[in-house]
Amino acid sequence: MTAYTATVTVRLKQGVLDPEAETTKKALQRLGFELESLRSADRFELDLDAESADAAAERADEMAERLLANPTIHDYEVEVESRE
Repeated sequence: MTAYTATVTVRLKQGVLDPEAETTKKALQRLGFELESLRSADRFELDLDAESADAAAERADEMAERLLANPTIHDYEVEVESRE
């Protein structure tokens, strides 16, 4: 078994209302920052042991599907790095 860190980034799908991002965008604009759009995201870092990076990614994907993200309103991506 090898130690891995899987990072799962969860975002609302395009078209889903994101009040946190909208409030932050307005505050940034009041501070003089120009931006076209802003989306909020949650990031989860999972430390786990697995046989391979692919196996670690599969486990993290299952965690995202079952709990970390709601597939109806969220998109997510999984990145895996080896921990030494």
